[in-house]
Amino acid sequence: MPPIITLTTDFGTSDAFVGVMKGVILGIAPDARIVDLTHEVPPQDVLAGAYLLRGAAPYFPRGTIHVAVVDPGVGTKRRALVVATRDAFFVAPDNALARALAGREPHVPRPRRLRAGRRHARPRRRARRARDTSAHDATADTAARPS
Repeated sequence: MPPIITLTTDFGTSDAFVGVMKGVILGIAPDARIVDLTHEVPPQDVLAGAYLLRGAAPYFPRGTIHVAVVDPGVGTKRRALVVATRDAFFVAPDNALARALAGREPHVPRPRRLRAGRRHARPRRRARRARDTSAHDATADTAARPS
């Protein structure tokens, strides 16, 4: 079964960031089913992003990959983390968002850093780097995992 990947961001929808992120995902996993949870998280509000994602995640099939990009430090060298629960994978920046997603699940190992992606273009601007590497690394690292 193709992976289901949800997207939760604070990008808004007035530019092409979300579309490019989907293009990066589909370039790696062409059969992926991408679901937009929201791209209207208040800018850099990691707790609001965690709240929205935690409320939606239980309604998705087991093995869903939830990618969240809400990061006050966007464009820094902060890496993405994956939190693997019994039912899903949560991919988020190494900030309070990932910790909030991991904190409520019993028996969840510590979040782990994702491998750095190699197949994506190296964007010149910091916001683009965060967008493209999150999409790439999340897909490459988790899409092949069995549910």
